[in-house]
Amino acid sequence: MAAGDETAGVPADMGPRLRAARERRGATLTGVGRATGISPSTLSRIETGRRRPTLEVLLRLAKAYGASLDELAGAAPAAPAPVPAGPVAAGPRAPAPQRSGDGKAVLPLTRYVGGLHAHKHVLPAVDAPPARPRQASHDGYEWLCVLYGRLWLALGEQDLVLGAGDVAEFDTRTPHGVANAGPGGPVEYLILFGPQGERLRTRTPAPGRRAR
Repeated sequence: MAAGDETAGVPADMGPRLRAARERRGATLTGVGRATGISPSTLSRIETGRRRPTLEVLLRLAKAYGASLDELAGAAPAAPAPVPAGPVAAGPRAPAPQRSGDGKAVLPLTRYVGGLHAHKHVLPAVDAPPARPRQASHDGYEWLCVLYGRLWLALGEQDLVLGAGDVAEFDTRTPHGVANAGPGGPVEYLILFGPQGERLRTRTPAPGRRAR
């Protein structure tokens, strides 16, 4: 990837903000490079101010760090980290829940960038059956497990209603979207997402066979 000609208008102090955003996620330059396709050497030059990032690079980093472009540019304050109620073990802070305009809450369960990502999603209760979910497609592979409620999964031309304990897995290049399947309360589900197409590997031996 051509990771960046210098871009006029990009603040000169962007590098320290990008480094701080990466460190808040507990990520290394190598890990961010694998997740974004930007070489670690380019990331290092950007963080030290020797190179200014293009808009494409900033968009990739904002997605990887769970931040907005305004936050990275210093135009908006970063969301404060929650204060723990008691002593906690040293190490990276757990990511804070994110909320979308439709009320959906997303809680990242992994603290690193790259490889499989785990999230817990909560869709709010609805008063009436929704319209068919809006679909999107992108590179990767997804494993989804419903914990509570009824989830409407629109997968390509298929419409599936999944209940607690139901699991679905699919290539995310297939158009897909989800919604609360109808009145009756919120929906909670887990997602494991492999941005490079990573999949889960089952290690449980078949009945009657011993694990080696």
